[in-house]
This record gives sequence, structure tokens and C-alpha cells, in this order.
Amino acid sequence: MNNRSFFSGLKAGISIAIGYFPVALTFGLLAKTTGLSIWEATAMSIFVYAGAAQYMSLTLISKGVDPILIVLNTFVVNIRHFLMTAALNEKMQSEKRWIKGIYAFGITDESFSVLATQKDKKIATPFAFGVALIAYSSWVVFTAVGHVIGANLPAFLQAAMSIALYAMFVGLLVPSMRGNRKVVMLALLAAMINGFFYWTQLLSTGWSILVATLASSIFIEIIYAKRGKNLPKGV
Repeated sequence: MNNRSFFSGLKAGISIAIGYFPVALTFGLLAKTTGLSIWEATAMSIFVYAGAAQYMSLTLISKGVDPILIVLNTFVVNIRHFLMTAALNEKMQSEKRWIKGIYAFGITDESFSVLATQKDKKIATPFAFGVALIAYSSWVVFTAVGHVIGANLPAFLQAAMSIALYAMFVGLLVPSMRGNRKVVMLALLAAMINGFFYWTQLLSTGWSILVATLASSIFIEIIYAKRGKNLPKGV
């Protein structure tokens, strides 16, 4: 492995690691208040490593949703990774598939942005490993640290922290909604569909979220696809 390229990747990924610090810390803390042990919370970050999907999983776990539905919801939320890794594959240097599979596991929205914006015609494999490793390490380590902090909070604060989970979802959603009508429509439609199933109790929590996510995504994409076809050329 090219050490210089690897350390350059570590350096490029420092900003991601710093950004993950508060988010992973909060996840670990909320995982503790949800009832997960430090091993369970850390294992989720080690094997799932899915950011927002992990937060969503905490809500589903707290409601006793079937594990299969949690996996399905996580898959739907993270299906964009197929597109990101496919696009990134065109910029990476030739490598064995199993090696690509290893660093592909470390591709997140943030690491994808760092790698995709590199000016090199072909990105070196050691560089990709460096970016992915420091970001991944930060997420896993601070998940555990957050859980330890949560375990030492007074009981009433641990109970109150459940509210922070919903605040975190709002914090993740609002920035992406600014100036983006498509995201606003998607969020509102998904909320309406999920609310309908919640009040009518036609579906359980897990299925409700899954159906609302898929239905709203497909419907909004159809609208925008038709809108694009009806626009004059050059618009």
C-alpha cells in the first residue's frame, strides 16, 4: 500500500471525522436511553455504519418493530449507496473486487463527496482507504463514548433524551429542505402517508414507514419525470 497516498486520505478525511464526533456521540447517548447495551450500540455502528438509518432504527427498536422490518427500512433509506458507489467506481483505479468491496463499505454521503471531488483522473485505492478508515473510526469510537456518557447521566435526563431523537431528525431534514422544493414535497407526502397509516392503524409502525418512504419517493419521481418531459428543450 502506498503510505503517502494513505496518509493523504487520512488527512482529507479529518474533516469528516470531526463532523461525525457530535452526531456519533449523540447516537451513542440515545442508544443508551433506548435500552441498547454499549456492545449492541457499538456493534450497530461497526456493522451497519448508516448514520440517519441508525437513528431511525432506534425509534423502531423502541417500538418493538420486527427486526426484518428494521432491516428493510434501513435498506430503503440507504439504497442511494448503490448509485454513489457505482458513480465512484468510474473514478477509482483498477483493483480486485474484494478490495473494492472493503472500502465501498466505508462510503457515506460525506466520504463520497470527498472522493468524488478529487481532481485526480484516477483515485488511488490507499487514498480511499485512508478517507474511509478515519471517518469509520470516528463514528464507531464516539458511539461508544456517547453510550458511556449516557450511562452516567441522571435517570431523569436519560428519559428526557428520547426527545432529542426527534430533534435530531428535524435537524437532519431541515437543512436539506431549504431551497429544495422536491425534498419539501417528499417529506410532506411521506409524513401524510405515514400519519394516515398511524391513525387508521392499517399498518404497523415498521411497515408504515417503509410504505410511506417508497410510495412518496416513487410518486414524487413520477411527477418530476413527467414535468421534465413536458418542459421545452433547453429549459
